[in-house]
Amino acid sequence: MSFSSKQPPGYPEVSSLRRINGAPRTLFNTAMDYLVFTSVVLALLPLLAVLFYVIAQGISSLNFSIFTQLPPPPMVTGGGIGNAFFGTFLMVGIGALISIPFGILAAIYLSEFSSGKIADWVRFATNVLSGVPSIIIGVFAYALIVLPTKTYSAWAGGFALSILMLPIIIRTTDEALKLVPQELRQASLGLGATQFQTITRVVLPAALPAIITGITLGIARAAGETAPLLFTALFNQFWPNWVKGLWEPTASMSVLVFNFAIVPFKNQQALSWAAAFILVIFVLITSAIARLATAKKMY
Repeated sequence: MSFSSKQPPGYPEVSSLRRINGAPRTLFNTAMDYLVFTSVVLALLPLLAVLFYVIAQGISSLNFSIFTQLPPPPMVTGGGIGNAFFGTFLMVGIGALISIPFGILAAIYLSEFSSGKIADWVRFATNVLSGVPSIIIGVFAYALIVLPTKTYSAWAGGFALSILMLPIIIRTTDEALKLVPQELRQASLGLGATQFQTITRVVLPAALPAIITGITLGIARAAGETAPLLFTALFNQFWPNWVKGLWEPTASMSVLVFNFAIVPFKNQQALSWAAAFILVIFVLITSAIARLATAKKMY
């Protein structure tokens, strides 16, 4: 027994119905594709514009000598940002030495030991701290370190940067530890390992790529901060003193950009663009490292 594929008289064909019913859906999908593509372009446009302008202005002044020379006086050619370059990495290093151990230990406590309301309140406090304006962090470090010691210093600047880095490291490490499967912990404990051995030899190595991501993002944010350093480290036109260098005003690239970008002297403006270019490249490198670390499988 066979059936004819033809439709009864008076009814449209199936293919025609599909075209009629699918036309609005196809039109809507096409419109949404164009809308999403336009949104992506508009989102990338400010980033590309900033990168193009900073690169165009800063790369012409970039040479090896600017890393070995001091900032010049007004209307004097030459000079560099050597002390600011060194001071930035010095204070970011101090901030990293403070924030990384405390951040990872706090995240371990939240993920492995604490539970219930205590962990919820600590996470809430971490989220609030991450949203505090950086200038408030600078005022806090000024009252806590600069006023008692009666001097601006690299220690004060590093302490302020560590507070900015701390919530980023805690949040990313906490989320990374929570992504480690419970089966790994149970297997380690079942084999006779202690909880300390399980955390240090199983959980932390499994979450290490995401932890590195949080550390690099925290460092990238701290390197470009200006307001906290204006209250804590201020600026210095000279190389750090190797005897008391950590307890005296210290230059940084972000403050140098702030100081030199608003002056009318072309030589100092050129150095501010070079410093801005270096900061942008540093952020791009750290973001690329974070991307590569995230791409690695956690376990």
